[in-house]
Amino acid sequence: MEYVTAVPHPRSEAAAPARSGRRSLAVALLCGALGAAVALLATRQRWAEGTATVAGGAFPLTAKGSDVTGVPAALAIVGLAALVAVFAVRRAGRFLVAALLALSGAGTIAAALIGATDSGALDDKAAEASGDTSATVGALTHTAWPYVAAAGGLLILLAGLLALRYGRLWPAMSGRYERSGAPRRRRTAQPADPDRPEELWKALDRGEDPTRPDPA
Repeated sequence: MEYVTAVPHPRSEAAAPARSGRRSLAVALLCGALGAAVALLATRQRWAEGTATVAGGAFPLTAKGSDVTGVPAALAIVGLAALVAVFAVRRAGRFLVAALLALSGAGTIAAALIGATDSGALDDKAAEASGDTSATVGALTHTAWPYVAAAGGLLILLAGLLALRYGRLWPAMSGRYERSGAPRRRRTAQPADPDRPEELWKALDRGEDPTRPDPA
């Protein structure tokens, strides 16, 4: 009994990397853009709250993510710019930009997790409210927004890892608009048509008779 081994078609083998490139590109774009948006939104929310003792009473204090640390928002913007720049470079440049994208995501995660337990921003506000430089915040509590920012950083990191793995399969910005070193061809002036109305008026302005036959 003979067994026939199925041989894959060459076109199907060639199309497999292209499909992987398209899928990874779509996932990377979605993760990078969504991660940057989530991280930026989270840094504008309330991360911590507490009280300060002012004139014998409790004065409520709150701190947004941007008050605690500006690193997650800054790295989210860098990651978004790197995601766009991936398509403007090729080969080694694309690898470096993809690495920057991944590092932006990792840095966003680290900064958000560190800020999740930070009390420095509220301590500064407590000292300012009470007029005592040694005053600290009391009844300190933290919200879940720092972890939301970390989740955004995780999405940016995933986009960077996809760019490192599949970036060579992604399309690059078209070079059709790039200036080449070849000199431009000058346009040659087209000979004037004496029968055109504007040429007749020009001849009259010069004092010529347009109805006079050409001596040639």
